[in-house]
Amino acid sequence: MTSEYQKMIAGEPYRPSDPELRVLAQASRQKQAAFNKEEDPLKGADIIKTWFGSTGQNLYVNPRLVVDYGVNIHLGENFYSNWNLTMLDVCPIRIGNNAMLGPNCQFLTPLHPLDPHERNSGVEYGKPITIGDNFWAGGGVIVLSGVTLGNNVVAGAGAPIPMRKPLFRYHQCVSFFRSDGLRALYQWVAEMKKPIKFLNRFFAYST
Repeated sequence: MTSEYQKMIAGEPYRPSDPELRVLAQASRQKQAAFNKEEDPLKGADIIKTWFGSTGQNLYVNPRLVVDYGVNIHLGENFYSNWNLTMLDVCPIRIGNNAMLGPNCQFLTPLHPLDPHERNSGVEYGKPITIGDNFWAGGGVIVLSGVTLGNNVVAGAGAPIPMRKPLFRYHQCVSFFRSDGLRALYQWVAEMKKPIKFLNRFFAYST
Protein backbone atom coordinates (compact mmCIF):
# COMPACT_ATOMS: atom_id res chain seq x y z
CA MET A 1 0.00 0.00 0.00
CA THR A 2 1.28 3.46 -0.89
CA SER A 3 2.02 5.53 2.21
CA GLU A 4 0.80 9.09 2.67
CA TYR A 5 4.42 10.24 2.51
CA GLN A 6 4.89 8.54 -0.86
CA LYS A 7 1.68 10.12 -2.13
CA MET A 8 2.81 13.51 -0.86
CA ILE A 9 6.21 13.63 -2.54
CA ALA A 10 4.69 12.22 -5.76
CA GLY A 11 2.28 15.16 -5.96
CA GLU A 12 -0.80 13.02 -5.30
CA PRO A 13 -3.62 13.92 -2.88
CA TYR A 14 -2.64 12.99 0.66
CA ARG A 15 -3.68 13.64 4.25
CA PRO A 16 -1.20 15.75 6.24
CA SER A 17 -2.78 14.47 9.46
CA ASP A 18 -1.27 11.02 8.79
CA PRO A 19 0.64 9.85 11.91
CA GLU A 20 3.85 9.14 9.98
CA LEU A 21 3.84 12.64 8.53
CA ARG A 22 3.14 14.21 11.92
CA VAL A 23 6.16 12.43 13.40
CA LEU A 24 8.32 13.61 10.50
CA ALA A 25 7.03 17.17 10.85
CA GLN A 26 7.68 17.19 14.59
CA ALA A 27 11.25 16.02 14.10
CA SER A 28 11.70 18.82 11.56
CA ARG A 29 10.36 21.40 14.01
CA GLN A 30 12.91 20.30 16.58
CA LYS A 31 15.72 20.81 14.05
CA GLN A 32 14.17 24.13 13.07
CA ALA A 33 14.10 25.34 16.66
CA ALA A 34 17.71 24.28 17.19
CA PHE A 35 18.88 26.03 14.02
CA ASN A 36 17.05 29.28 14.72
CA LYS A 37 18.55 29.47 18.22
CA GLU A 38 22.09 28.75 17.01
CA GLU A 39 24.30 31.85 16.80
CA ASP A 40 27.33 30.12 15.28
CA PRO A 41 26.79 29.92 11.48
CA LEU A 42 29.08 26.89 11.14
CA LYS A 43 27.08 24.95 13.73
CA GLY A 44 23.90 26.10 12.03
CA ALA A 45 25.17 24.71 8.73
CA ASP A 46 25.92 21.39 10.45
CA ILE A 47 22.31 21.21 11.67
CA ILE A 48 21.03 21.76 8.14
CA LYS A 49 23.34 19.06 6.77
CA THR A 50 21.83 16.49 9.15
CA TRP A 51 18.31 17.75 8.51
CA PHE A 52 17.85 18.34 4.77
CA GLY A 53 17.73 15.63 2.13
CA SER A 54 21.09 16.73 0.71
CA THR A 55 23.35 19.79 0.67
CA GLY A 56 26.76 20.83 -0.56
CA GLN A 57 29.65 21.18 1.85
CA ASN A 58 29.58 24.97 1.71
CA LEU A 59 26.36 26.66 2.76
CA TYR A 60 25.39 29.71 4.79
CA VAL A 61 21.81 30.29 5.91
CA ASN A 62 20.73 33.12 8.17
CA PRO A 63 17.85 32.62 10.59
CA ARG A 64 14.89 32.58 10.67
CA LEU A 65 14.47 29.41 8.60
CA VAL A 66 11.04 27.77 8.24
CA VAL A 67 10.40 24.45 6.47
CA ASP A 68 7.82 21.68 6.59
CA TYR A 69 9.91 18.50 6.60
CA GLY A 70 13.42 19.36 5.48
CA VAL A 71 14.12 15.88 4.12
CA ASN A 72 12.63 16.89 0.76
CA ILE A 73 14.99 19.84 0.28
CA HIS A 74 18.13 19.37 -1.83
CA LEU A 75 20.67 22.19 -2.07
CA GLY A 76 23.78 22.38 -4.25
CA GLU A 77 27.24 23.65 -3.38
CA ASN A 78 27.79 27.26 -2.27
CA PHE A 79 24.23 27.95 -1.14
CA TYR A 80 23.60 31.30 0.55
CA SER A 81 20.40 32.72 2.02
CA ASN A 82 19.79 36.01 3.75
CA TRP A 83 17.26 36.35 6.60
CA ASN A 84 13.84 34.67 6.84
CA LEU A 85 13.92 31.86 4.28
CA THR A 86 10.74 29.76 3.92
CA MET A 87 10.81 26.41 2.09
CA LEU A 88 7.60 24.40 2.33
CA ASP A 89 8.67 21.00 1.04
CA VAL A 90 5.67 18.71 0.80
CA CYS A 91 7.19 17.95 -2.61
CA PRO A 92 10.92 18.07 -3.39
CA ILE A 93 12.67 21.42 -3.66
CA ARG A 94 15.91 21.18 -5.64
CA ILE A 95 18.27 24.12 -6.09
CA GLY A 96 21.59 23.82 -7.91
CA ASN A 97 25.03 25.20 -7.18
CA ASN A 98 25.90 28.82 -6.35
CA ALA A 99 22.43 29.99 -5.30
CA MET A 100 22.13 33.43 -3.67
CA LEU A 101 18.85 34.38 -2.00
CA GLY A 102 17.86 37.77 -0.63
CA PRO A 103 15.80 38.19 2.55
CA ASN A 104 12.25 36.89 2.90
CA CYS A 105 12.34 34.50 -0.06
CA GLN A 106 9.73 31.74 -0.21
CA PHE A 107 9.63 28.38 -2.00
CA LEU A 108 6.12 26.96 -1.73
CA THR A 109 5.28 23.48 -3.04
CA PRO A 110 1.89 22.89 -1.30
CA LEU A 111 -1.42 23.18 -3.13
CA HIS A 112 -5.03 22.87 -1.98
CA PRO A 113 -8.08 21.66 -3.95
CA LEU A 114 -10.15 24.38 -5.56
CA ASP A 115 -13.38 22.57 -4.74
CA PRO A 116 -14.40 23.79 -1.25
CA HIS A 117 -15.83 20.45 -0.12
CA GLU A 118 -12.66 18.60 -1.09
CA ARG A 119 -10.50 21.33 0.43
CA ASN A 120 -12.43 21.24 3.71
CA SER A 121 -11.92 17.47 3.92
CA GLY A 122 -8.27 18.09 4.77
CA VAL A 123 -6.79 16.62 1.61
CA GLU A 124 -3.79 18.44 0.15
CA TYR A 125 -1.28 17.91 -2.65
CA GLY A 126 1.73 19.65 -4.11
CA LYS A 127 4.13 20.02 -7.01
CA PRO A 128 7.94 20.11 -6.90
CA ILE A 129 10.22 23.10 -7.45
CA THR A 130 13.41 22.62 -9.46
CA ILE A 131 16.00 25.35 -10.03
CA GLY A 132 19.34 25.10 -11.83
CA ASP A 133 22.76 26.53 -11.04
CA ASN A 134 23.66 30.18 -10.39
CA PHE A 135 20.21 31.25 -9.21
CA TRP A 136 20.04 34.75 -7.75
CA ALA A 137 16.82 35.88 -6.08
CA GLY A 138 16.29 39.39 -4.77
CA GLY A 139 14.45 40.05 -1.53
CA GLY A 140 10.89 38.81 -1.27
CA VAL A 141 10.92 36.50 -4.31
CA ILE A 142 8.17 33.86 -4.14
CA VAL A 143 8.64 30.64 -6.15
CA LEU A 144 5.38 28.71 -6.37
CA SER A 145 4.64 25.01 -6.76
CA GLY A 146 5.49 23.30 -10.03
CA VAL A 147 8.10 25.84 -11.13
CA THR A 148 11.17 24.65 -13.06
CA LEU A 149 13.92 27.17 -13.80
CA GLY A 150 17.15 26.54 -15.70
CA ASN A 151 20.63 27.84 -15.05
CA ASN A 152 21.67 31.49 -14.55
CA VAL A 153 18.23 32.85 -13.63
CA VAL A 154 17.99 36.17 -11.79
CA ALA A 155 14.66 37.02 -10.14
CA GLY A 156 14.09 40.69 -9.30
CA ALA A 157 13.08 41.68 -5.78
CA GLY A 158 9.44 41.03 -5.03
CA ALA A 159 8.87 38.88 -8.13
CA PRO A 160 6.27 36.11 -7.90
CA ILE A 161 7.25 33.14 -10.05
CA PRO A 162 4.19 30.97 -10.78
CA MET A 163 3.95 27.75 -12.73
CA ARG A 164 3.20 28.92 -16.23
CA LYS A 165 4.86 29.16 -19.60
CA PRO A 166 6.85 32.36 -20.05
CA LEU A 167 4.56 35.07 -21.37
CA PHE A 168 7.30 37.46 -22.40
CA ARG A 169 10.80 37.06 -23.83
CA TYR A 170 13.03 40.02 -24.67
CA HIS A 171 16.82 39.92 -24.54
CA GLN A 172 16.58 36.53 -22.79
CA CYS A 173 14.24 37.99 -20.21
CA VAL A 174 11.41 35.89 -18.78
CA SER A 175 8.62 37.73 -17.01
CA PHE A 176 5.98 36.58 -14.57
CA PHE A 177 3.02 38.91 -14.24
CA ARG A 178 1.22 39.86 -11.08
CA SER A 179 -2.06 40.56 -12.88
CA ASP A 180 -3.56 39.92 -16.28
CA GLY A 181 -4.23 43.62 -16.67
CA LEU A 182 -0.51 44.27 -17.12
CA ARG A 183 0.04 41.81 -19.95
CA ALA A 184 -0.95 44.20 -22.73
CA LEU A 185 1.47 46.80 -21.43
CA TYR A 186 4.37 44.37 -21.34
CA GLN A 187 3.53 43.03 -24.79
CA TRP A 188 3.50 46.58 -26.13
CA VAL A 189 6.88 47.25 -24.53
CA ALA A 190 8.27 44.09 -26.13
CA GLU A 191 6.97 44.95 -29.59
CA MET A 192 8.14 48.56 -29.39
CA LYS A 193 11.53 47.48 -28.02
CA LYS A 194 11.43 50.12 -25.33
CA PRO A 195 13.68 50.10 -22.23
CA ILE A 196 12.34 47.79 -19.56
CA LYS A 197 14.29 48.90 -16.49
CA PHE A 198 11.17 50.42 -14.93
CA LEU A 199 9.53 46.97 -14.99
CA ASN A 200 12.31 45.18 -13.13
CA ARG A 201 10.30 44.07 -10.12
CA PHE A 202 7.99 42.00 -12.31
CA PHE A 203 10.74 40.08 -14.05
CA ALA A 204 12.92 37.03 -13.67
CA TYR A 205 15.97 37.32 -15.91
CA SER A 206 17.74 34.40 -17.56
CA THR A 207 21.08 34.69 -19.32
